[in-house]
Amino acid sequence: MTKIKFFQGLLNSLFEKPKINKSLNFLFEKKKSLTTSEYVENVASAKGEVSALSHAELLISYCERLNDKELINFFEILRMNFEVNSDDLYLATQNYKSEKTSENLIKLMKLSEPLRRDIFTRCNGITRGTIRLVNLRKRLLELIIKKPELKAVDYDLVYLFKNWFNRGFLILRPINWETPAHILEKIIAYEAVHEINSWDELRARLAPKDRRCFAFFHPAMQDEPIIFVEVALTKEIPSNIQNVLKKERVFLEPEEANVAVFYSISNCQKGLTGISFGNFLIKQVANDLGHEFKNLKSFVTLSPIPGFRKWMKNKYPKLNLKIEKIKKSAQLSKLKGDLLTCLGEYFFKSERSDKMPNDPVARFHLGNGASLEQINFLGDVSSNGIELSGGLMVNYLYDLEKVEQNHEIFVSEKKINISKNAKNSLMRYYKEID
Repeated sequence: MTKIKFFQGLLNSLFEKPKINKSLNFLFEKKKSLTTSEYVENVASAKGEVSALSHAELLISYCERLNDKELINFFEILRMNFEVNSDDLYLATQNYKSEKTSENLIKLMKLSEPLRRDIFTRCNGITRGTIRLVNLRKRLLELIIKKPELKAVDYDLVYLFKNWFNRGFLILRPINWETPAHILEKIIAYEAVHEINSWDELRARLAPKDRRCFAFFHPAMQDEPIIFVEVALTKEIPSNIQNVLKKERVFLEPEEANVAVFYSISNCQKGLTGISFGNFLIKQVANDLGHEFKNLKSFVTLSPIPGFRKWMKNKYPKLNLKIEKIKKSAQLSKLKGDLLTCLGEYFFKSERSDKMPNDPVARFHLGNGASLEQINFLGDVSSNGIELSGGLMVNYLYDLEKVEQNHEIFVSEKKINISKNAKNSLMRYYKEID
C-alpha cells in the first residue's frame, strides 16, 4: 500500500503542470542569472516542445517582474532582433516571381512574418499563457505613448489575438445572480458605462426577471469575461437611463416586453483593445432573445455620446463653460436648443479624415448596421452623463433584417441611417441634415 501511494505521488508530481514549471524554473534560474536577450533567445532557439514551453514560462515570469524601463528594453529587443529578414524575404520574392510554385509561395509567406510572432505563440502555450500575454499587451499599450516605434510589436500581438480570439472560439454565457461570486466581482469591476457601487446594485441588474446579462468568454480564460452586455426588457424604447436603473419599479414579465434594450456594453480586457467583439455579442444576444421571446419587436441600445463634451470644449468653449457651471440637471433645460444644435453638427458634420462620425460609439453601432433611432434629452443626468455627453443619450436600432444593408450603406457612402423621429428632433435646431 505504501509503494502504491509512493508511485501515485510520483505520477502526480510528474503530470501536474504548475509543479513541472516551478521545478524547471528553479533549475534554470539557479543555473545562472540570464539577461533579457538570453531569455528571449532561449525561447526562439528551443528545438523541443518541452524546452520551448519551459523557456517561455521563464520569459513571461521574468517580464512580469520588469519595471517600465526594463520592459521597454524587452520590447525593443523583439523589435530590433526578431524582425523580418529583408534580404531573405527579397530573395524569396524573386524566386516566387520567377517560379510560382506552392513551395516558393509557402517559403515566401513564412519569411514575411516577424520571428517574434513565434516567440509569442510559444508563450501562449504555457500555463495561463493567453491571459498573461493579454496583460503584457496592456502594459505595452501604456508604453507606446512614450515609444511609438513599438507599434510594430503591438501589430504582431494584435494579429495573433485576432486569430486566437476569433468568433469561433468565443463562448456566450448568461450572467445572473447564480453566477459564481468571483465572476460577479469582475462584472462590478469592469462595468464601464454605468458604475455599479454595491452588490445590491448588481443584484438589481441581474436578479429581476425583466433583466438579462450576457458575456463572451474564451476557453483559455474561462474565469475572465472578455466583454459583457446588460439588457433590459421593456414595453417601450426608453428615453433615459434613470428609469432603466431605478430599483423601485414594477417588474415586467418577459413575455409582456416588446423591446430589448442594450443599455451597457463593457470591454473587460484592456490588453484586447482594438479587437472588436461587441458586434458579434449584440447580434447574437438579439438573435437568442428573439428566439426565446417571440413578443420582442425591437432591439435597441441606450447609448452615451462619450466624445461630445470633449468635442464641444474645443469647438464651442463658451457653451461648454456654461455646462460646467451647472449644479442641477434641471438647469440643462435652458440649454436644450444649443445642445441639440451642437449634437446635429457633431453627428452630421464630420471633421475626421475618413468622413466617419465624430463619436466612437456612433461609429461602432452604425458600423454594425444599426440606425440612429431616437435622441434623448436629459437621457443621463448623472454627473458622469453630463460630463461626457451633456446629459444626452441616443437609441440605436438593430433591425436584424436590415443590419447588413445598413452596414454596406454606412461603409460605402459614410451616410448615417436616421429615423424620421430622430431627424425631426434635430432639425428643429440643426438645419444641415439631408
